[in-house]
Amino acid sequence: MPIQTIDPNTNTLIKSFEEMTDTALETAVANATETFQDWRKTSFAQRIDLMHKVASLMRKKKQELATTITLEMGKMISQAEAEIDLSANIIDYYADNGEQFLSDKHLNPEYGKAFIRYMPLGVVFAVEPWNFPFYQVARFAGPNIIAGNTVLIKHASIVPQCAIAIEQLFIEAGAPKGLYTNLLISGKRASVLVSDQRIKGVSLTGSEAAGASLAAEAGRNLKKSVLELGGNDAFIVLEDADIDKTVDWAMVGRINNNGQCCVASKRFIVVEAVADEFLAKFTQKMASLKVGDPMDRTTELGPLCNEEAAVLLADQVMRSVDAGAKIVLGGSRLKRPGAFMEPTILTGLKPGMAAYHEELFGPVASFYKVKDEQAAIELANDSPFGLGGSVFTSDIERGKRVADQIDTGMVFINHPTWTQADLPFGGTKRSGYGRELSELGINEFVNKKLIRVSQLSDPF
Repeated sequence: MPIQTIDPNTNTLIKSFEEMTDTALETAVANATETFQDWRKTSFAQRIDLMHKVASLMRKKKQELATTITLEMGKMISQAEAEIDLSANIIDYYADNGEQFLSDKHLNPEYGKAFIRYMPLGVVFAVEPWNFPFYQVARFAGPNIIAGNTVLIKHASIVPQCAIAIEQLFIEAGAPKGLYTNLLISGKRASVLVSDQRIKGVSLTGSEAAGASLAAEAGRNLKKSVLELGGNDAFIVLEDADIDKTVDWAMVGRINNNGQCCVASKRFIVVEAVADEFLAKFTQKMASLKVGDPMDRTTELGPLCNEEAAVLLADQVMRSVDAGAKIVLGGSRLKRPGAFMEPTILTGLKPGMAAYHEELFGPVASFYKVKDEQAAIELANDSPFGLGGSVFTSDIERGKRVADQIDTGMVFINHPTWTQADLPFGGTKRSGYGRELSELGINEFVNKKLIRVSQLSDPF
């Protein structure tokens, strides 16, 4: 894929970028390796000061950065602004809490004394997606830089100006050269880079195919990897839920980021006692969405990230319909310039259909009517993915019991799957492994070194 900014609202090419040469890439890796030797020795106070400066600059430049997000991948401008705030909050969170998270953990062995000391690994490399171009980077770079690592980022090829802007924030904040480096390279070259022995850990947020490729290369080279590969989150509605409020949350869960979110609510599983009421109200709200220019603050649904994504989503819908699924609403591309898809609801879905098994990355909701709570749980778990999910009920204890039985990395009760700095984020099954955010996120790429102190007279 060429490295380009294409405005998805109009499918107009804005700017193209040349890939880094092999020489430039080698220099970038060498600089990161050299800088690590000094950065690992810096005090937490120095690291904290730098990261607070980066967060402050993000907030200062919020409008400019948000506009770049919207231009490159079509996010609603208000949501792009919120992403900048969230990203700055994550960086501040690790600046405020990282030292405590990485403080020595004292153990109580039978003989002698012992503790765990958390040490940086070295140069760590991340492949990041386009759908949250600042947030995804913040949740990787924030903890790793505070931990004493240096980072290399290969960003998605459709958000190069966002990628460059992030690196500029670190430069302006006074980061040493090689601490944070943006790599303008292809996905193929990124996979090859994983084998470089100077790189000590790798992380990817993206597709299953990309994750499998990166993990295979990391495995061959015996280095740690973390993967977040998307999901097909269930949104379970039990008969005791407040339907009006639940429908409001269903809209947030499905339409946030124009439906292009790994933890978006994608499968709406509703018990039959309230299924017809939910579907009628949900359909009415989906049908009333104002579709248009994401820079217009009155717009409620913008384009997909690019034309390729819109073509794929429309194909998934048509393949499902051809296999017997029913269209309740929408189902087609909008007849206007840009990468737009109609708000769509599908029902009558069965195993074997594309929409039953595949992740639908856009404003398409899959609706299922089920007999009861147990049927809802079984259907929610009938997925190769295991990222997030949600349960709506007026009985919180019941919600917890259902959550216990959902096979995912995250379950939210009375709220769509969401994210914030102090909550761990990650999945199971084909949604990947490892965790980002919270204390768990800063522990992924550190050496948990055991130091044991004994007296010469202690027994073996």
